[in-house]
Amino acid sequence: MREGCMTNWSRSPPLTSEVQLDEKWSFVAKKEAQCDPERLADREAGDRWDHTAVDPEHALLLALVPGKRREENCRAVVEEVRARTGGREDLLLTSDEYAPYETQIQAVFGFEVAAPRKPGPGRPPKPHTVVPDTMVYATVKKTRREGRVVQVVRSIVFGTVALLAALLKRSSVSSTINTSFVERHNGTDRGQNARKGRKTYCFSKSLEVHDAVSFFVAFSYNFCWPVRTLRDREPLATGPVTPAMSAGLADHVWSVREWATYPALPDEPT
Repeated sequence: MREGCMTNWSRSPPLTSEVQLDEKWSFVAKKEAQCDPERLADREAGDRWDHTAVDPEHALLLALVPGKRREENCRAVVEEVRARTGGREDLLLTSDEYAPYETQIQAVFGFEVAAPRKPGPGRPPKPHTVVPDTMVYATVKKTRREGRVVQVVRSIVFGTVALLAALLKRSSVSSTINTSFVERHNGTDRGQNARKGRKTYCFSKSLEVHDAVSFFVAFSYNFCWPVRTLRDREPLATGPVTPAMSAGLADHVWSVREWATYPALPDEPT
């Protein structure tokens, strides 16, 4: 299975205005330190990272890209975010300080701007890439000591303080820069998928099966898993609410059978 595999569930973009990015570790067959790069069987073993994007307001998993912790997979998850949100540019993006996010967000969402030419002879300056002035990307750096968080530093990478304040005021769940919701989703996913446990005998023995189960568990969560906090946020809700319902992608809780048998590419409406 290739890295950066794309998935889809709807032609309509969800009601997403805030996105949190993160990477979740697991492994296939054996830990990375035990792998021999010269051994053919070990080429699909070792560390496997879920590059994820979560919409915190609707507890919706927007994108999942399993693979090695590499820049191309970071780019793939950012590209999925842009595709799933319909190219929306008034987004609040947050992540940890994993360096590739900055360059890939700029590459995926940015556009070239011509630099002003100085008077006199010489070659014109090269254009530079900027992100839309309606977008904010910010990071959270946590310092741990003996397993406990002792310091949290929040920084704006792209955007302004004034715009950040406006986007936070618009948010129904965030009052400051944070990655709490994507981290909470990591815990939910580990609970639903025993292969992702940190210390377990249930680890995957096959890369293909590992990724298949990852996609199945991750995206069935969107449609089949009611979230209690979503119901509390929906004043008109009369029953359970899934992330897909909250984001405007579904009008009921889907059964696993309904989700698993839904065509990947439904027919165009006539």
